[in-house]
Amino acid sequence: MAGTELELHDVSMTYPGTVPVRALRPVSLRIVTGEMTAIIGRSGSGKSTLLNILGLLDRPTAGRYLVRDIDTTTLPESAITALRGRQFGFVFQSFHLLPDRSAAENTELSLLYQRIPRRERRRRAVAALKRVGLPHRIDAMPGTMSGGERQRVAIARALAQQPRVLLCDEPTGNLDRANADLVVEMLETLNAEGLTIIIVTHDPQVAHRMSRRLHIDDGVVTESVRGAR
Repeated sequence: MAGTELELHDVSMTYPGTVPVRALRPVSLRIVTGEMTAIIGRSGSGKSTLLNILGLLDRPTAGRYLVRDIDTTTLPESAITALRGRQFGFVFQSFHLLPDRSAAENTELSLLYQRIPRRERRRRAVAALKRVGLPHRIDAMPGTMSGGERQRVAIARALAQQPRVLLCDEPTGNLDRANADLVVEMLETLNAEGLTIIIVTHDPQVAHRMSRRLHIDDGVVTESVRGAR
C-alpha cells in the first residue's frame, strides 16, 4: 500500500483585509506516494493558494497540514524551510533561467545554498538533465533552446534537489501544443519512476491525462478520478 506524502485536515486560508478573502475553504485530502494529480479551476478560484500551502510557501489560517506525518502547524520557520528543501521541487510557468548561464549552470542554481560541493552540484545537474532527456544540451545557453527545452531545464533544476514531490504551477502555460505534450510526457515518465507530481493547470488536455483531478471553485475543493490508464 502506498504511503502518505501529504495530508490536509480541514485546512483553510483567509487573507486579511477590510473585507477578508476566503481563498480556500476547509479541505481534507490525502496525497499518496506516486500519485499524479491535477489542480484545476478558473482564475482566482484558489488553485495557487492550495499549491502554495502544499509547498510550505504559505501557512494556512486554520487546520492541520502533515508532510510525511510531520505536523507543520506549529513548526518554526527554520524547520519549515528545511522541510520544504528536502521534500519539494518547484516548477513554474516562467522558466526563470539566467540567460548567461548554460543549462548545467542553471540546473545547479537550486543547489547553491545547500552547502553542496561544486563537483557534487555538477554531478547532480548533469544527472537531472539526462533524466529530462537533455544530455546533448548540457552546455547550451537558454537563448539557443526551444521553449520546451527551457522548461525541461527548469524541471531538471527542481529534480537536482532530489525532491519527493514535484509541484508544477502551469508548467505548459508558455508552450505550444507540441511542446506542452512533450513536457507532459516527460512528467508522466518521471511519475512512472515513482515521483509524486502535482500540477496546477488551465489546460483541459493536460488535466485529462492526470489520474486524479482536484477541482477548485470559489475556494471549494472537489475531486474526480480518471479510469485506469
